[in-house]
Amino acid sequence: MSFATVFRVFCRPASRFQHLNNLRNLNVSKRLSNVQGCNRVSAFRFYTTEVDPDDPRTVPENEWEKRLTPEQYAVTRERKTEEPFSGSYLNHFEKGTYHCVCCDAELFSSDAKYDSHCGWPSFFEAAGTENGDESHTHILRRPDNSIGMVRTEVICKNCDAHLGHVFNDGPEPTGQRFCINSLSLKFKSYRP
Repeated sequence: MSFATVFRVFCRPASRFQHLNNLRNLNVSKRLSNVQGCNRVSAFRFYTTEVDPDDPRTVPENEWEKRLTPEQYAVTRERKTEEPFSGSYLNHFEKGTYHCVCCDAELFSSDAKYDSHCGWPSFFEAAGTENGDESHTHILRRPDNSIGMVRTEVICKNCDAHLGHVFNDGPEPTGQRFCINSLSLKFKSYRP
């Protein structure tokens, strides 16, 4: 996020939330009010209506509909699932990296891809995982009880795009099976 965007979001007059600002601790406002040009300072970010081209989380849904195909939009923004054994990356084993179709964040490496015979591209770990630590990856996990069963959804950390699900029945070394929709991915091959 650019400095200009941070400045607009945090230092613009917050007339709609004035009553909330009055309830906050004045010490926070005093510490932050030294920023030049701020009339009123909000210590917390509630929302922004401004679209920042560098921040995919601020892109409105109608813009996602323009950028993505109808199938990609249904999977990534409406959390649908592509038909099993229909994805373009199911039997794709070229060397490279798989990126988010919405924001281009690197998600998975071809080195972690394997054939799980489940009908979707499968990976045993996300790109950037270090000794089981996913804090440096571009994915998030969250509970999903949408179809009457307990699962763990995988979403893109940058743009909240639905990618697929992760299960604990994968191969060593992690025991994880990331079942990812091909429609939520784009592939970039390694260039020598």
